[in-house]
Amino acid sequence: MQTSSAKPAATTTLDINALDALFTNAKAHVGVIGLGYVGVPLVSTLTNSGFTVAGFDVDQARVTQLNSGVSPIKHIPSAQIREILDTKLFEATAEFERLAEMDAILICVPTPLTKQREPDLTYVVDTTKTIAKFLRPGQLIVLESTTYPGTTSDVMTPILELETGLRSGVDFFMAYSPEREDPGNPSFSAANVPKVVGGDGEAALRLASSLYGKIVPKVIPVSSTQTAEAVKLTENIFRAVNIALVNELKVIYGAMGIDVWEVINAAKTKPFGFMPFYPGPGLGGHCIPIDPFYLTWKAREFEISTRFIELAGEINTAMPRHVVGALVSALSQRFSKSINGSKILLMGMAYKKNVDDIRESPAIRIVEILEQMGADVDYHDPFIPVIPKLREHPHLKGRDGIFLSPAALKKYDAAFIVTDHDDVDYQMVIDNCPLVIDTRNICERLGLGGDKIVKA
Repeated sequence: MQTSSAKPAATTTLDINALDALFTNAKAHVGVIGLGYVGVPLVSTLTNSGFTVAGFDVDQARVTQLNSGVSPIKHIPSAQIREILDTKLFEATAEFERLAEMDAILICVPTPLTKQREPDLTYVVDTTKTIAKFLRPGQLIVLESTTYPGTTSDVMTPILELETGLRSGVDFFMAYSPEREDPGNPSFSAANVPKVVGGDGEAALRLASSLYGKIVPKVIPVSSTQTAEAVKLTENIFRAVNIALVNELKVIYGAMGIDVWEVINAAKTKPFGFMPFYPGPGLGGHCIPIDPFYLTWKAREFEISTRFIELAGEINTAMPRHVVGALVSALSQRFSKSINGSKILLMGMAYKKNVDDIRESPAIRIVEILEQMGADVDYHDPFIPVIPKLREHPHLKGRDGIFLSPAALKKYDAAFIVTDHDDVDYQMVIDNCPLVIDTRNICERLGLGGDKIVKA
């Protein structure tokens, strides 16, 4: 006879109205697990709405940094962290036993891919097991991390129920609400973007909607956690596919001598039926290069091939090598110079402008390709003075960026603009480098010209 390690089933009777009042009146204690690019803005939004918040992270150094009023994220000023601390509503902690004190626990942990490009739910599973140690009746658990449909119901809920004997929808409440963070975007933040919410049952949906309804302008309830998970994937797959389209058009039009940037700028004057997307050196960040593969993996369970999505992935993945090819051709045709032995300055390591986030950045792949071809590569990035530890690229850790000056720039055969940060003197780059490869069209957007510039 099999025996279960689960605790005896609970017989809790919960007052849903009382729990709901904690959220609608901002009287709840809220825990946020994962104090990164999603968790920190969420903490700020919660405290600004009057909630008492505990931020949980396994990184004690980050906890200490936040409690000292220092932002761990460059596009979030330390003054904002100090304002949060001054409210006396926030404290960062690595003491996870304090999860038992929380009325709601919001999970903002990474969901990367394995080397085989399959979902890696290690952080979600480990976090769920930690929550299970301290779970008590009456708590709302919400996953915000991007994942495939079914993660909340098929992975997290069984762990919590088996480990505790408590029942979802009866003793505790499970929901999914995808993060919609766009780091560095001055117009949209966690506080002014609507939140999609799906719950495991009506009570969970009601409680999660009440919590988020207190901190954002609008809540969009959907029928299930699976639907909410699918919403997040759809948003990012939409972007990935359309970026792949303009990347392919860039290659086609380039062969015809047509400037794809001019084409897009003209096409977007149509007031209906067109939305502009822009080409680049490849995809980066924690969402767009990763999320489509969560769906393609899950689709295989249903014997469905995701040809359109996978084709977009192939096109975007090929972009780093394509833009390197433009550099190789320009060096050869203009200077009869091989890439082998050339000194190249990479402009920008972050995956997007004006942030210090290097995750999945196409610049990483471009560095690897160039160095495999024998180039001598340095980089400049005002947001990343030193390359941090990278899970898949440990050999790059500790590399220092260079300081831009006319004398320094004259040492390079080419400057390679991969990330179009605002705080860069591009005119100085053009004046002092013999060749400038521009993958973001930043030079033209700034009104800078010259024969040295090659769009890629």
